[in-house]
Amino acid sequence: MADKHLYIISGPNGAGKTTASYSVLPKILHCKEFVNADEIARGLSPFNPEGVAIEAGRLMLGRIKDLLSRNESFSIETTLATRSYFRLIENAHKQGYEVTLLYFWLKSPEQAMERVAERVSKGGHNIPKDIIERRYYEGIDNLFNIYMPIVDTWLLVNNSETPRSIIASGGNNQETIVRNSVLFKKIEEYVKRRA
Repeated sequence: MADKHLYIISGPNGAGKTTASYSVLPKILHCKEFVNADEIARGLSPFNPEGVAIEAGRLMLGRIKDLLSRNESFSIETTLATRSYFRLIENAHKQGYEVTLLYFWLKSPEQAMERVAERVSKGGHNIPKDIIERRYYEGIDNLFNIYMPIVDTWLLVNNSETPRSIIASGGNNQETIVRNSVLFKKIEEYVKRRA
């Protein structure tokens, strides 16, 4: 087992990634470095984080580069809606990192929109509905087609209901273990239809 870890906390907008990160990372995974563009943006401009998103993204990339150069374990948060983390995972592997991906699944883009609306009602940041929907579908596609095949370990978690539950787990050179075959087949069928 590697002593350097990259944890990727992923899922659609509103899936509870940040909330889960604050308990899972320090308490269970003992990871003290959490690189999150949304949190960086809130630090730069608490009342208008959307206005500094590009600057926050640049700072996030710089922080990731710094942590990799110092061989430190760290975590990032993403919707997986882009392919941009593929190269990061490759570089981390080349440097001897073990890469673990947690994906918090929601049952529909509508549920993601409801969760974001709830967050906004409590003072959180908003995301337009069309972007939530696009990221929802692209994230699931990229999870199955790009990221699951290249990470050392992945965990697909149903965060649609409380308590959350594991749908399936697997990884590079690991057997896929399906704990909820109904949901796993539903997600797989969706990905196949979009291919």
